[in-house]
Amino acid sequence: QVQVVESGGGLVEAGGSLRLSCAASRRTFSMGWFGQAPGKEREYVASVLWSSGTINYADSVKGRFTITRDNAENTLYLQMDSLKPEDTAVYYCKARIRAYAYWGQGTQVTVSS
Repeated sequence: QVQVVESGGGLVEAGGSLRLSCAASRRTFSMGWFGQAPGKEREYVASVLWSSGTINYADSVKGRFTITRDNAENTLYLQMDSLKPEDTAVYYCKARIRAYAYWGQGTQVTVSS
């Protein structure tokens, strides 16, 4: 069992920045961020393979969002810059260990125009 806890959401104006954090209770194989806008399905944002450090981003956030990590604390960060109103969503962190996926409770990001 893995506990996943997100934090750092909030309200920001378009063009602003936010930093999300995701802390896992133990080391995992991979961790990533997903966003779910109102009335839409949850969509992939970015992820990292913990052992290799390989990072991937959705095309919609490339050049604006950056993943970093704290290995010692099993914590993943998502730096969100140049935010757009269409980035408004609940952002969820997912941690994977083998075939199992563990989700956090989500954190709301609202970008005003």
